[in-house]
Amino acid sequence: MNSAGGLRGAKRDVYEGGIRVPFIVAGPGIQSGTVSGHISGFPDIMPTLAAYAGINLQAHNIKTEGISLIPVLSGDVQNQKTHDYLYWEFQEGKQAVQAIRQGKWKAVRHAGSKTIELYDLENDRSEQQNLADKHPELISKFLNKFKKARTPNPYWKMD
Repeated sequence: MNSAGGLRGAKRDVYEGGIRVPFIVAGPGIQSGTVSGHISGFPDIMPTLAAYAGINLQAHNIKTEGISLIPVLSGDVQNQKTHDYLYWEFQEGKQAVQAIRQGKWKAVRHAGSKTIELYDLENDRSEQQNLADKHPELISKFLNKFKKARTPNPYWKMD
């Protein structure tokens, strides 16, 4: 079995093999045959479906971190909003692992570890070359993003 298609990791993992999946959509107003490299996550599904159905989430006082993907789906890539970064966290027993994707960069941090892994996904989709030692300035920025994005939980500690 090779369901990850050569990418590192598997389901229930923050490496690309566990989180990178195709998103196939068809429907009225959606441009047929379009392929996009737009980076999105599951939180974008509800605002996309709501916008597609003509529902204004703000009018119903529904808050989400997701963004509607309608512009990219309809071929209006220039007006597509993007995330500053995407954050994932997974806990297994008492262990937690975090990941952030920002542009071409992906950072991974395991609970209890003082080190952060850094990958250039444009040149290393399989996350084989940890570039953390070559980019200490990025590691510092990602560490701050990990702290900002995470909601502390007494059952799954990161430090």
